Amino acid sequence: MFTHVTLGADDVEASRKFYDAVLGSLGLEPASGPDPKGRYWWRTARGAFAVGKPIDGDPACHANGGTIGFHAKTPEMVQAFHDAGVAAGGRSIEDPPGERNGPFGTLVLAYLRDPAGNKVCAMHRPG
Repeated sequence: MFTHVTLGADDVEASRKFYDAVLGSLGLEPASGPDPKGRYWWRTARGAFAVGKPIDGDPACHANGGTIGFHAKTPEMVQAFHDAGVAAGGRSIEDPPGERNGPFGTLVLAYLRDPAGNKVCAMHRPG
């Protein structure tokens, strides 16, 4: 459905370090970049993710109520995402990483705030 997601960050290097760690735990290569606009990009065959200073020059801000979820192939990758993110300057939020049961069935989830305050999640759907 999506071609790319881009997040603003005032401290782009802190965000690059964070996302290299958490996305690396999910099997992605380190970011390429910076591009001419100062953004770092992580790419897969299905889409791309980037962080950089807002192009309009205003300070970056996070979306209150917004979450960006990343696919994890295994439950262990969910935990690795969480641990890598905390070690790279992120903050664990909500419940501890683990299995949750709800209207969408059983999911394995971990939620973090990145260094810029954005809410991100790793999710594995068993079965």
